[in-house]
Amino acid sequence: QKRLGWMGTMDVNSIKNKVASSIVAISSVHLLRLFMEAEKILDNKIMLCVIIHLTFVLSAFGMAYIDKMSKKKHILH
Repeated sequence: QKRLGWMGTMDVNSIKNKVASSIVAISSVHLLRLFMEAEKILDNKIMLCVIIHLTFVLSAFGMAYIDKMSKKKHILH
């Protein structure tokens, strides 16, 4: 069975972090599009989208932090 070179470095947590960062990037593009058309969009919708985006960002940072701490704990033991 032949594997690609980068497959050996991927684990579940790194894939999870890549997916989370992709979601943040997609949300950023959507938010930018909303800001470009802000005069046509209700303020409540913009505020809700900002809150959702910040939730994605905080979740991504949280998952990365937990992954970093679990790798550090694994090295110490």
